Amino acid sequence: MYTNEFKKALSISVPVMMGYLVLGFAFGLLLASFNYDWYLAPIMSIFIYAGALQFVAIGFFNAKLGLIDIAIASLFVNIRQSFYGLSFLKRFRDTGKIKQYLIFGLTDETYALLTTIKDEEGLSKKYFYFFLTMLNQSYWVLGSTVGAIIGSNISFNTQGLEFSLTALFVVLCIEQYKNLKNIYPFLIGGFASVTSMIFVPTDKMLIASIIIAMIILLFAQKKVQNEQ
Repeated sequence: MYTNEFKKALSISVPVMMGYLVLGFAFGLLLASFNYDWYLAPIMSIFIYAGALQFVAIGFFNAKLGLIDIAIASLFVNIRQSFYGLSFLKRFRDTGKIKQYLIFGLTDETYALLTTIKDEEGLSKKYFYFFLTMLNQSYWVLGSTVGAIIGSNISFNTQGLEFSLTALFVVLCIEQYKNLKNIYPFLIGGFASVTSMIFVPTDKMLIASIIIAMIILLFAQKKVQNEQ
């Protein structure tokens, strides 16, 4: 049942699989390198499921931060998702009980895939979204678990492995451009990122770039839409 939806989700999620397995593996290795038990990796990947936040959380643990400090820092790390998640309110409206999981599993990469592909007639959108979200999380859980198990038994140099997330974003960005054929959103995003990098402190750069991009898009909305 819903075999077509699963096959479609599986084929679409291959780029994320390649990135999540490697990056999840790097997270598992890093967690193990700080002498944490390996089973914390799958627990975090199942219940937190936020790549950047999970990497940052290791630093939280080592610094012995309080719950309030961790909550505030976590809000700023993941606040970007509250912006692009608004665009899926209508899309997830008729997904029933699955909706809560779809909201929980809406990572940057899943968002990128859902905004790149077009819904196909004959496929259940509800279960297609579910399988895509579930598969992406399973890749992350698998990668982080294997990395933690191996890292608990073998010493590894984890330097540079986190770059796989950047590489994944580049691939997804190229796929979005090929689908949209509209250069303006990418130019706006690039301008916002460079401006924030130059004028804003590193810890606030992400949220600043999102705000700048949103302001520009509000004023250039007609121009961007006319190019689609």
